Amino acid sequence: MSVADRHVVVSGGGTGVGRALAETLAHAGARVTILGRREGPLRETARQHRFIGWVCCDVTDRSALRDAFRQARGLNGPVTVAVANAGAAESVPFARLTDDHLHKMLAVNLVGVVHVWQAALDDMKTEGWGRLIAIASTAGLKGYAYVSAYAAAKHGVVGLTRSVALELADSGITANAICPGFIETPLLERSLANIMARTGLSEEAARAALIAGNPQKRFIQPDEVAGAALWLCSDSARSVNGLALPVSGGEV
Repeated sequence: MSVADRHVVVSGGGTGVGRALAETLAHAGARVTILGRREGPLRETARQHRFIGWVCCDVTDRSALRDAFRQARGLNGPVTVAVANAGAAESVPFARLTDDHLHKMLAVNLVGVVHVWQAALDDMKTEGWGRLIAIASTAGLKGYAYVSAYAAAKHGVVGLTRSVALELADSGITANAICPGFIETPLLERSLANIMARTGLSEEAARAALIAGNPQKRFIQPDEVAGAALWLCSDSARSVNGLALPVSGGEV
């Protein structure tokens, strides 16, 4: 795999998919720096492998992110793989969607991807090789009720990915998005809690309602997303560019 001795930065790297990404890429030989807003989860993930470092940072703050990348380079050298994984999902009926909620969803789920990718781009251009990866969602490929702002942001990530891929196509850098279905992470637990509060369903019934959309009748696991990212970094995927890759059990 092409991540051996590469410096990989993963945003939202302290828990869930971010943690799986960091561990998988580190075990494949990468030097990994994880970013996140909370020190505790970052420290805990970094303990899992000696080649995982961490820097506290909010991806919505461009200047803070720029400084975080400076620190990351100090730890592990130039960045040649940037995985924009940080995200958040909050549900609200469209009729009650406020500007604040809309801007919050766009900031972390879309603008954060722009910030992470731009912060890594100069290093990749200098190297003549790079991988820009966004962890999007099936909500970037289809609509879901009650998460219109989140779906709009993730659709934006897919459009961003396709455009950036074309701009950088002859540079040795690829840009791709991974679009998982419902993943078994702490974020899923919050979604279940919202469904239960809104509908009065039991946890078992709420889980069944979410699983129903997956033809395999199960939740996606974080290691499956990490495995897809590792493949996108490989030489075998060097011609894969501008892809929105579903990891969803066949959900359409």
